[in-house]
Amino acid sequence: MSKFKKFGMTAGISLTLLLAACGGSGETSTDNGQASGTDNLGESLDYTITGIEPGAGISGQARKTLEEYENLEGWQVLESSTAGMLGALDAAIKNEEPIIVLGWTPHWMFSAYDLKFIEDPKGTFGGAEDIQTIARIGLEEDLPEAYTILDLFHWEPADMEAVMYEAEDKGTPIEDAAKNWVDQNTDKVNEWTDDVEKVNGEKIELVTTQWDSELASVYVMEEVLTQHGFEVTITPVDPAVVFQAIATGEADASLAPWLPSTHGAFFEEYKEDIVDLGPNLTGTQNGFTVPSYMDIDSIEDLPAKE
Repeated sequence: MSKFKKFGMTAGISLTLLLAACGGSGETSTDNGQASGTDNLGESLDYTITGIEPGAGISGQARKTLEEYENLEGWQVLESSTAGMLGALDAAIKNEEPIIVLGWTPHWMFSAYDLKFIEDPKGTFGGAEDIQTIARIGLEEDLPEAYTILDLFHWEPADMEAVMYEAEDKGTPIEDAAKNWVDQNTDKVNEWTDDVEKVNGEKIELVTTQWDSELASVYVMEEVLTQHGFEVTITPVDPAVVFQAIATGEADASLAPWLPSTHGAFFEEYKEDIVDLGPNLTGTQNGFTVPSYMDIDSIEDLPAKE
């Protein structure tokens, strides 16, 4: 079952927990997301950032951000799930209420909603990042055709978001959205596969995190490799296991690492035992994300808890 198929059920459960923890009343806001009267924005939000899974790299960056900014003393990151965060974001926007979430691009939420990152002057979220392709040592010799395709694979944030947004907006299974993208972008796919001979059923295992962005890329690659004659297995795991699996040779490759910041610690731990094929996508970003109707531009503008 893809992450998108599970979104509705998971979001409902997680959203209930998030609203209860944040003190949500379900009443419609009339202040365009701003605090009114004696309340300030921090009080309106209960000094809480709506987060995702605790093991995600961006969650670690968020915890570091709370430590580095003096004005965030007393704030917390409410860790839940990606589906729960998206459900809370959707509910807040429908009522034009204030909310701060952990956001990243590429992601379909930036196509679905009018959102903005707030500035991070201390750089605790690491600035722009790349999504890298990594492979096990020996893959080039064992599966040279797959290695070449993986090495040549590169696409743009808009490409990835197109796959994710079709899956979310139309309810298309992410695997089918990826196949549709491959069918509609043969010129780009040919840049990765030209002059690469087809194979006959060779097996390859790709490991991935379960972020929507990485599901988009891994299913696109599954379709491309399948069309080239490979039998592809996709294994979703936690970020730390991505690197461990490649370093130990338990899996063949991954398109999932965000570097240099989000997964940088894992990369440093395993870099001597993996092959870094370089970026497959550039221009990603992590950070505190708010609806554009909120009148706040920087983390430093967030009020300290009194």
